[in-house]
Amino acid sequence: MARAGRIVLAGAITGLVLVAFGKTVEKKAEAVVPESIGIPSIDVDAPLMKLGLTKDGEVELPPYEKPKLAGWYEKSAVPGEKGASVIVGHVDTKTAPAVFYKLRHLRKGQIVRVERSDGKTAEYKVDSVEQVHKNDFPAKRVYVDDGLKLVTCGGKFDYAKGEYDDNVIVYASPA
Repeated sequence: MARAGRIVLAGAITGLVLVAFGKTVEKKAEAVVPESIGIPSIDVDAPLMKLGLTKDGEVELPPYEKPKLAGWYEKSAVPGEKGASVIVGHVDTKTAPAVFYKLRHLRKGQIVRVERSDGKTAEYKVDSVEQVHKNDFPAKRVYVDDGLKLVTCGGKFDYAKGEYDDNVIVYASPA
């Protein structure tokens, strides 16, 4: 235990010496990722997680156990960069509203902000909101065309399938 304490103390002293003489240790550059989303007009302030693809090739969803968490599809552009950036969240759970419960209430011109790991904030204005049947999901418009896309479920709930019939999609451009 005493040896570990000496190593920590030596590391702290080395750090102080480097700072005192104006030398810094460069950290390896890490990829920028979105960390949170804020939509003031519908009271959304939520952390973001990375989402990949399922074995079936579908975009993963945030865990149902964490309804106030949204997810950024990591194969899409980082918000604030050129390209299509996609953020997904649940509309509700079996017992309560989730992060994107009010998404369908967004209107043209309202602001969406995404905080990034590099300290920058990407700000977008809503262009449009649409509700489409899941069979008619506009994949190219969502995953290829430039801009921020927010996606959740909507429409009628199909109890036999255990899911909503539609998706609600918000399209937004840099502000």
